[in-house]
Amino acid sequence: MKSHNGKVIATNRKARHEYFIEETLEAGIVLVGTEVKSIRMGKVNVKEGYAQVEGEEVFLHGVHISPYEKGNIYNKDPLRVRKLLLHKKEIRKLIGYIQQKGYTLIPLEVYLKNGKVKISLGVAKGKAIHDKRRDIAKRDADRSIQKALRERQKQI
Repeated sequence: MKSHNGKVIATNRKARHEYFIEETLEAGIVLVGTEVKSIRMGKVNVKEGYAQVEGEEVFLHGVHISPYEKGNIYNKDPLRVRKLLLHKKEIRKLIGYIQQKGYTLIPLEVYLKNGKVKISLGVAKGKAIHDKRRDIAKRDADRSIQKALRERQKQI
């Protein structure tokens, strides 16, 4: 995965457990001012989010941005559909992926880069239960190996 060298605001930790991430892209989000302020305060949840290609545009669904406390009449619906900013070439590439069976677009991270709110999108394919179990077993084995190595280092 490419590093984006921005300040991470929110991560979708379940994403890598539930899906195989084939590719990641960085996209801008069309937001209003109060939403940007809420995101800067960390009041964003991407767990239930997904993106859809509609025509020649990509839209973000299910991402919850809490209303800004001091925003009053300027606050928008926390779950509103937001447009993502991508190049035409990237959108065409996404359409190619999505047309294949089982692929979906999920948000991985929301972060600030040069003062702008960006989102890291993953082209993902769902994992079967046995794949998830295999990942958990591998992670546990890696942990026990690391623990044994640390114990051995202490003895030396």
